[in-house]
Amino acid sequence: MAAGNPHAPTNPSGLRQSITAGSYGSIDSGLSSSPDQLGTGYFDRRHSAGPSRPNPTEATSLLDSALDFREHEHVHDGPCDHGTFSPRPTSPRSFLGGSGSARDGDSAAQSESEAEPATGGASAPAEGQNNAPRQRRPKTWAARMRSKKMSTSRDLAERHGIRDNALMYMSYYMPVLVWAREYSWSYFKGDFVAALTVAGMYVPMALSLADNLAHVPPINGLYSFVFNPFIYALLGSCPAMVIGPEAAGSLLVGTVIKGSVDKGEGGDNDAILHARICGIVAGLAGAMVLIAGVARLGFLDSVLSRPFLRGFISAIGAVIAVDQLIPELGLQKLAEEARVGHASSVDKLWFILGNLDKAHTLTFTVAATSFVVIMVCREIKRRLQPRYPGVAYIPDRFLVVVLSAFLTYYFEWDKAGVAVLGKVEAASGHSFTFRWPFKWSNMVYIREATSTAFLIALLGFFESSVAAKSLGGASFAEIQLSPNRELVALGVANIVGGCFMSLPGFGGYGRSKVNRSTGGRTPMSSIILSGLTLLCITFCLPYLYYLPKPVLSSLISVVAWSLIEECPHDISFFLKIHAWNELGLMLTILLTTIFFSLTFGMAIGVFLSLLQVIRHATRPRIQILGRIPGTNRFENAEANPDRLEFIEGCLIVKIPEPLTFANTGELKTRLRRLELYGTSMAHPALPRLRREDSNRNIIFDIHGVTGLDGSGAQVLEEIVRDYRQRGVRIFFSRVPSRDSKVGRTLIRSGIMDLAGGEDHFVNDVSEALKLSEVEEGGEGVLN
Repeated sequence: MAAGNPHAPTNPSGLRQSITAGSYGSIDSGLSSSPDQLGTGYFDRRHSAGPSRPNPTEATSLLDSALDFREHEHVHDGPCDHGTFSPRPTSPRSFLGGSGSARDGDSAAQSESEAEPATGGASAPAEGQNNAPRQRRPKTWAARMRSKKMSTSRDLAERHGIRDNALMYMSYYMPVLVWAREYSWSYFKGDFVAALTVAGMYVPMALSLADNLAHVPPINGLYSFVFNPFIYALLGSCPAMVIGPEAAGSLLVGTVIKGSVDKGEGGDNDAILHARICGIVAGLAGAMVLIAGVARLGFLDSVLSRPFLRGFISAIGAVIAVDQLIPELGLQKLAEEARVGHASSVDKLWFILGNLDKAHTLTFTVAATSFVVIMVCREIKRRLQPRYPGVAYIPDRFLVVVLSAFLTYYFEWDKAGVAVLGKVEAASGHSFTFRWPFKWSNMVYIREATSTAFLIALLGFFESSVAAKSLGGASFAEIQLSPNRELVALGVANIVGGCFMSLPGFGGYGRSKVNRSTGGRTPMSSIILSGLTLLCITFCLPYLYYLPKPVLSSLISVVAWSLIEECPHDISFFLKIHAWNELGLMLTILLTTIFFSLTFGMAIGVFLSLLQVIRHATRPRIQILGRIPGTNRFENAEANPDRLEFIEGCLIVKIPEPLTFANTGELKTRLRRLELYGTSMAHPALPRLRREDSNRNIIFDIHGVTGLDGSGAQVLEEIVRDYRQRGVRIFFSRVPSRDSKVGRTLIRSGIMDLAGGEDHFVNDVSEALKLSEVEEGGEGVLN
């Protein structure tokens, strides 16, 4: 210990020491003596005791001791009351009451016992003090719920003086405990204006989605703006995101309802059955999302490729556009008589073209005028908003809906043949009727809706994930965006909404962007939106009687346009980079959806996407390595065949990925191809190109094998056993530590013993080459 610094550690950390060529013993000197000297085990060399340290490699654990909270070296006896982090903060009071956890009490008692010798003697116990051994207190519910990660976090919090209690973890899983504590009235004005703007633009849209796409009573679309945003505001991790019904999900609900009608399970006008099915689909989608969140499957937003999503969303846009042409032209009754309502988009398009002369002129005029006005306002807003942000507050769609309803009432367009929304009420006659969607009596509909609900959940979560990542959680620094918590929030919201037969609701980027651009900074805007929608259901439904259905169809047509308009950009990009597979996937999904049905296109798209994922996951990515001349560095020989040199009698194979049941099926075949041809790109019809004696030594560089399951270990054991029976020496370089899961599996499976024991597990490829030279007794391979 340094005399001038009482806090100098006995064994200083080596993390900051510079490494030079002479800092460690030369590898050459250690390998040039004898095989006995080389026989020191790989794991022993890496974890030898004493002040000397092994050679650092890519596999060396930098934080092996930095995160070891069980062994702390004390520089001097007694309490430490000076230094950067001294004196140590007192244990924080527990969230559940009391002076802290049992562990805190033990730590405090230990500090007091250590303080007595430092003061020069033992003091007498206080009167009434109980000197009996302390008994361990029973675990509280908060202690039982702690995971291994929480225990590590607790140790970190204690070391840095951070309050560690149940409230901290509850705040993470329930963000409302964070933003409600920090909320102030300065946020309220922006949240209220944003909620009012979103309600004016998207509440009419909810009516249209329910009536025209989902084929359920319009009030069920409003339910989705009552329950889903409120629940998400309590549990969601993206403060600016607004949950509500989407066109794709509503259309998929409509396909389930049409399917039940086709099977004779109800008529086209059975509103009660349609509302029940809507609630079942929403509840199923919510349950699937919730289970995925509890199972920590937040990575699933990366399963579906961008071409699949773009092709499917564009196909949905095309289907919606064709569907809305029928009510916009006033051909609804004629379509019901011809029974083309459940036909494919191509059949509907032929029906429209064949009956253009029978279109209702006034209906088409109202629909076309509404569509043009909304599109013009949309383009004006897009151009002016960067210079004049206030234009975002103009509720153009709400104004179109109100004006059209007034004109219909004033000029009596309903008597001239224009279809109106009519009386808006719940199918059961009572608003907010509770129906549990998972009753046994609903099992028939549950089986029919499961596949569609799965796709609704997948598409909804993906769109919500894209919106959340684009918006972020910058309003509150303590709220961290988490895909798993997003799944839980969306799942609970849709289960609650499904109990009241609402449409499935997920996050939408356009709606959430409007919310943020008009002043919404906290989840309170979603709560206000729920309240405004509730007021609309309570007081405003009678005023929606004269709302023209062609106007609602034009609102949906605008959504269809927005779904299709990004497709040309993606097509041009894939053409530019010659991504023919992606273009083929998009075209396949689009054509199958248009010519057959949405369900068939969905099934084809999911199948092709999963096929690509499986193909990518099951293909081993092993590489043959060559040495850069004049160095001890090795690179992929197939990528740079001209500037690398091969080692005579040695085949160096790098496995850069975990070995699991998925990618070990072709491992033997790939290795065999490397033995025969020296590359995995050669066609197996070629005769053998490498001599047999070129594979006398095989070195596996398994630094990238971060996981090894039972199937992978079994295949690797069979490979090593086959090589040993053929007289081939096997070496493993850069192996994970003995204590790691991979290291334990290599030992328990017998692979280490088959390869020649721990002597054949070395630090790097160069050491393996020298060891192979010593065992062969030949001339040196490396100079």
